[in-house]
Amino acid sequence: MPRITTHNLCKYFVDNKKKVATAALYNTEADMPDKSFTVIMGKSGCGKTTLLRTLAGLVRPDDGQILFDETDVTDKTAAERNVSYLSQEFALYPHLTVFDNVAYPLKLQRVPAEEIRRRVDETCKLVGMAQLTSRRPRQLSGGQQQRVAIARALVNRPKVLLLDEPLGALDLRLRKDMQNELKNIQKQTGITFIYVTHDQEEALSMSDTIVVMANGEIQQIGTPADIYNEPVNAFVADFIGESNILDGTMPADYLAKFAGHEFKCLDAGFEKNEGVDIVVRPEDVDIVEPEKGMLRGTVTSVTFKGVHYEIIVDIGGFKWMIQTTDYCAPDSTIGLYIEPDAIHVMKKSEYSDMFGDYSSFSEEFDELSVVDNEEDDEEAGEE
Repeated sequence: MPRITTHNLCKYFVDNKKKVATAALYNTEADMPDKSFTVIMGKSGCGKTTLLRTLAGLVRPDDGQILFDETDVTDKTAAERNVSYLSQEFALYPHLTVFDNVAYPLKLQRVPAEEIRRRVDETCKLVGMAQLTSRRPRQLSGGQQQRVAIARALVNRPKVLLLDEPLGALDLRLRKDMQNELKNIQKQTGITFIYVTHDQEEALSMSDTIVVMANGEIQQIGTPADIYNEPVNAFVADFIGESNILDGTMPADYLAKFAGHEFKCLDAGFEKNEGVDIVVRPEDVDIVEPEKGMLRGTVTSVTFKGVHYEIIVDIGGFKWMIQTTDYCAPDSTIGLYIEPDAIHVMKKSEYSDMFGDYSSFSEEFDELSVVDNEEDDEEAGEE
């Protein structure tokens, strides 16, 4: 199963009415390991679906290169790449049984009947549908229909399975069940899975590798732990999980200054007094008595989240979010204690100062999307 890399991949969609071209992909450099589960994520319009469809051979890039291992597949069709593409729509044939739906791609290829039977039975067993092959789609639940669609995508034995938010139509409980199912199927088959989502919890729980996109460009590629604990810029820090992002400086190695105070940290290699972005995750802040705190503030709101309280604390006009199992009364004064390893220092970027504090929970970076509606642009601009 191939390792997939892209080099300087570009795709533009033209708005004929406005006579402008919009970059859905811009100099995209990606490296997706073989036999692994890679998740591409970002806000609507960031280019993730365009990237997936380009990897599938459904969209032709305007520039750049796509490699499966060392083979250049940029100009090859989807069939020549030996990939399967699974979208949110199950697209099952209502008049066909589960067996015939799954067998359909093999029949188109004129695979012998005995081989079809063997491969359909094998694949239906893999997705937990072996006992339901005689049923029609209307007799199945949403989760069962999803399994049939997955089986049909796998029966061809593709080298790569490309999944475009395939669980979006399912309810929350079923979606979580199917997340586990997909992860198990990937491990059993060893097929390279590339999965598009905007759901950060889904990405963190399912993936071996995460690709974070914004404005048609890849911001960061890494393991879920790397992406969460070591974001490269303010966009990634804000998009993956909750973050307190503050303006700061580095007076010296292992010393950060923000919120009017100096704090020990684990970061080095910056210029003296270089301006930086500081990230502190809400769960990494300890609440202490006011006189023992590195910072002191007033609790402005408390929300019970089941496993923890979500507390907003006003410190010098900046609203911090704290996640804690300790209850703090609104309007009380508390101290905050921050360990050196809880402070992550990032270089300034184009996304610096775009993300405010927790004064409100508005969608702070809707304006970051270059493409307003990626799917509409694709339909208007392709072929």
